[in-house]
Amino acid sequence: MTATTMPATVSGLNHWAGLDEFEAFIDDGGMVEPGDAMPEVYRQEVFRFIEFHANSELMGGLTERDWIPKAPGLRLKQIFLAKTQDEIGHAHLLYMVAADMGVKGRTEMLEDLFSGRSRFHNVFHYQAVTWADQIAIAYLVDAAAFASQRAVFAQCSYGPYKRVLKRIVAEEGFHMRHGEEMLLRMAEGTPVQHQMFQEALNRWWWPAVQLFGPDSAPDDPLLRWKIKSERNEDLRDAYIQKYVPLLQGYRFQIPDDGVHFNEEAGKWVVSEIDWEPLKATMRQGGPDSKRRITNAANNWADTAWVRSAFNLEGAGAP
Repeated sequence: MTATTMPATVSGLNHWAGLDEFEAFIDDGGMVEPGDAMPEVYRQEVFRFIEFHANSELMGGLTERDWIPKAPGLRLKQIFLAKTQDEIGHAHLLYMVAADMGVKGRTEMLEDLFSGRSRFHNVFHYQAVTWADQIAIAYLVDAAAFASQRAVFAQCSYGPYKRVLKRIVAEEGFHMRHGEEMLLRMAEGTPVQHQMFQEALNRWWWPAVQLFGPDSAPDDPLLRWKIKSERNEDLRDAYIQKYVPLLQGYRFQIPDDGVHFNEEAGKWVVSEIDWEPLKATMRQGGPDSKRRITNAANNWADTAWVRSAFNLEGAGAP
């Protein structure tokens, strides 16, 4: 059975009614392409997931861009320039993939983002206060994003998204390694550098942990449809098991009085997570949400003449 043998539309059906055949196709390793018939609930959920990813890449790229002139030294300026290009490039690719699903066009998605009508990852609602924050973002946030994206790529059922993720995951891996290199410099540096990173860690540890989101719903459709391959809590736990001992090994303190190693369970345990900060970012009410969105919206408005010029040229204007 191929995806194109699905009914032309199943919109209007109950939540899971009529999906059995489609889900059997997915369970059998089937790959869905843009021109294939697909249940409307699948189209909408997958579109929202990809749009959220695209928004996050764009807002993350703008964060990197802001620090290019502040990076200490030519080598780091070049690295952050390349990283900015990577992140903005990821966003462009993802917006194209999302637009092909026929829910919203590329311009509408961008306008929704800049007007605050659509969401992006919680970590991009916070401000990088010092250069050490940029290192924390590269070391903690890029690693969390890499783990999440790799879990999607593992068995993604939507063909265009999986193919784009192959490139994105590879490039995010380089970003993560660069974060590790910069973290080592701070860990082995002067007491002032060590303290700078500790302060940045205090600001970024919980946002990075919260990036994975609350525990997945028992019947998360994105897991059923193989867009995600792992539950949020499993990804979050694996992240904690890796980064708590690493950071402690570099003589940094986890900003959590309750973190400890549970001998019986054989794993690291953190305090109960306060999800209110995450919920606030989803309402565009994060610590730096207003400034971040306003700056992005102003950039969009300031470059309107470029888009207009390209449209006129495409229309054959002299």
